Order: sequence, then structure tokens, then C-alpha cells
Amino acid sequence: MERYILGIDIGTTSVKAVLVSSAGKLLDEANASHDLISLFPGWAEERADSWWTNTQTTVRDLIARNPEAMGKVECVGVTGMVPAIVMLDEAGEPIRNTIQQNDARPVKQIEEITARVDQDLLYQKTGGFTNQQHVLPRMLWVRENEPEVFARLAHVLGSYDYVIYKLTDVLSVELNWAAESGLFDIRKREWMTDQMEDFDFKPEWFPKVNPSMSIVGHITQAAAQATGLKPGIPVIAGSADHVASTLSAGIINQGDLLIKFGGAGDILYCTEEIATSPKLFFDYHIVPDRYLINGCMAASGSLVKWYLGDILDNYGGATLKALDEEASKLPPASDGLIILPYFLGEKTPIFDPLARGMMFGLTLSHTKAHIFRACLEAVIYGFKHHIDTIEELGYHPEHIFATNGGSRSRFWCQIAADVLGKTVRAYPSHPGSALGVAFLAGMAVGAFTDWEQIHLFLQDYKVYEPDPEATAIYQKSYKIYRDLYLQTKASCEAIAELYQ
Repeated sequence: MERYILGIDIGTTSVKAVLVSSAGKLLDEANASHDLISLFPGWAEERADSWWTNTQTTVRDLIARNPEAMGKVECVGVTGMVPAIVMLDEAGEPIRNTIQQNDARPVKQIEEITARVDQDLLYQKTGGFTNQQHVLPRMLWVRENEPEVFARLAHVLGSYDYVIYKLTDVLSVELNWAAESGLFDIRKREWMTDQMEDFDFKPEWFPKVNPSMSIVGHITQAAAQATGLKPGIPVIAGSADHVASTLSAGIINQGDLLIKFGGAGDILYCTEEIATSPKLFFDYHIVPDRYLINGCMAASGSLVKWYLGDILDNYGGATLKALDEEASKLPPASDGLIILPYFLGEKTPIFDPLARGMMFGLTLSHTKAHIFRACLEAVIYGFKHHIDTIEELGYHPEHIFATNGGSRSRFWCQIAADVLGKTVRAYPSHPGSALGVAFLAGMAVGAFTDWEQIHLFLQDYKVYEPDPEATAIYQKSYKIYRDLYLQTKASCEAIAELYQ
């Protein structure tokens, strides 16, 4: 008998909900979009209530199209961006817009924390040094710049934790939100309350930490009325979106690596032991006894979207199909045009919120298609930078998988294979994180019994082999890419100081 599970993904630009069955079928999916809010350079915010509204919309869409199966849903899993910060008052209402994980505003706060906190000890406990992804500097920014707002703070949650709270009325944070917060001991698996108190943060603001697959609550009557789901359905703690994507791409063994073409770019490598790097992040895999070394580029697909939308739409326009065709006829490395993709600063592996985007090598002979191709190449150069960093730790990716928006582009995937010099298996119809967290929820209630069953959902894929001649060219242009940041770092800092 088929059993049914619901997965919900709180993404940067939309909420996605998927209905899956224990037979390995993705039965249906629904999407509802929302906006990223960037009021000033480096800012990235969203409205948490939009996530909840879109959750209701997508779930009701699935119910309308699949009333019988949705009426038999046995468990709900929620995944989302991490570590986005949702600050709530005592009544459980947001006190301001969320501050997203790719927000780069807390430069002064990072400097303050770096000076006050023993960074070597912090690295030993958390697997990382103070950076813009951590929760503490972004919350300090709010306290210093919006004291009246901060005074109302009672609870801190992540993106998916907030939706789980709306579904269950339970305050909880999942293990990987805690791990990426910079306030959590990854080996002891406990909050670092001493550091919280050193900065006059109340430990009670931060809820109990739960493993991904644990059931934390059940659909309340109020949530049932809002969404159309039956009350009493169990809800698991969920997962960071990039970790759920890793599972849903079938990455469960050491040597497997995922490149995720999202609005931000994720690179995740599976290990069998805890491994950390000062240039990368650490996560617990949701597969038992597995861990993830990972990186996150602040701008990946969002860079391409910016070029296609804000630039081309306003200055002449061009269809994606036409650009794709035209750019594919150009030589590798775009006739000498190289772009640095640091349009929102950069997280891993350089951890520099003051880094800036750049187009280098422009000439009057370059066209819109050259710039488009150079944008695609820039993202893959960023992926390669991460793989080089992983290999410096002694790990060597054996299998590379690609998911999310860019995996649907044959052109972009071929660039990936050529730049990386490795075979890339892409899943063009892959539903991403929502499938991963749905599978996890199914494991929690026994609808799935073996992690290998994720491969039931992975029958549609394309394989891209590197072209040795293109790879040779990219090796040379990649070296220039790496040098450009080092040569312009001081200028980026000067620009940031000029406009502070």
C-alpha cells in the first residue's frame, strides 16, 4: 500500500511543496513566490509571514489537485535557508524582517567579535571563525541599530523552524541551523551559553536543538484550518535546504560531491568523520554517521538573474534561449572576459563581505552573449575554488552531481564539466530540498526503510563529460580569476569605506 508524505521548502524566492509516495513517486508539486528585500548594498531580508502565507497556498494547491492522497499524508517535513534569522516577540510574532544568510551588513560587528572572542577556541568548538553567516554579528547589528525593536526579542528561529512553529506551535531549531549559527559546540551538541552571556544575549532566546528526523510536534487545529491538512499529523525537525538537497541527489557516501545551482551556490562533500576547514562550513548529514564539508557562494543563480533581468531588460533585452544559443558558439573563457561573482560580498572560501563583483577584460568587441557566458563561467570558477579547498584537506571528489536551476541548462552543465575537468551528472527535473525533507519525513514514520531508496526518485539525469581542449583553456583563465580577487581586495575595501 502506498503511503504519502509532504515536503515543504522555504527558498530564497519561493516556497515549494511536494507530495511523494513510498513507491518512489513524486506525485505533484506546487510553488508560490516571494521577494528578497535588499534596501541597501549588502542587505538581504525577507518577510517571514510571506513564507507562512505561501506555505498555506502551496499546500492548499496540492490538496485541490490530490484530495485523496493529501488526505492520507502521514508526516510533514520542512526545509529552508540556513541560517536565516527570524526574531519573534513573546507572542510569537516577527519583530522585523528576517535577516538572510547571505546578508553582508555586520562588518563592524564581525570586527568586534573577532577582537573579543578567542578565534582558535571558537574554531575548535564550532568548526569556523566569526563570519557574516553567523547569527551573533547579525543580531548585534540589530541591537545597535534598532534598539527599540531588539528590546522586544523573545525567541530566535530559522526559516524552516518558523514554519514548523506555525504548523505545530512548538519552538524548536534543527541541528544544522544550530551548527551554522556560530553559537553551538558541534562535538558536544550543545549551545555555547557562555558566549551568549558574554554579549548579553539570553540563552532562553534559543530553543531546544533537535536532530533532523525527530518528530517535534503535530499539526494543530489552527494550522489545519489555515492549510487544509488534517490535525495531528506529525512534523519532523526538518533540515537545512542544502543538506536536504544533498540527500535528494543521492549523496550518501564519502567521495560524493554536490554542486547546487541555487540563487546562492552550494558545494557539499560527504565524509564519514567530522572534518572542518577555516575556509568552509560544517554540517551534519541527515544520513546517520555521515557529515558534510560545505561551502556557499553568496551569489550564484542570482547573479545570472540580475544580468538577465535588471540589466538586459532595461538595456535592450534578450531572450534566454537566444543568449544561450549565441553564448554557446563563443570560445571558452569568453574571449578574455572574466567576472568575479562577489556581487553580495562572498562567504566561503574567502569570507569577505567587502568583496565586490567585477568584469575584467572588457573590450568593444564583447557582446551581451559574452557577458552572459562569463557570468555562467564565474559561478563554476567559484565551484572550482571550493573543490580545490576540499582537496587541500586531503579529500578527492569521486562523483560530482548537479541540481537546481542550472542543472536544467545543458550549456551551463557542460561549462561545469569543462571548468572542473570532471564528469558531471545533472538532475534537470530534480525537485531539490523539498524531496529530501519529504524522504526524511518518510524515514521518520517508516514509509521508507533504507537510505538507498532515495535512488527511486533519481531516474532522470544527464551526464556531461569534459572537453580536454576547453579544460586546458579554463585552467589558464581560472588562475587569472583567482589572482583578480587578491589584486583588487584593497580597492574593494576602499570602495566600501567610501560608501559606509
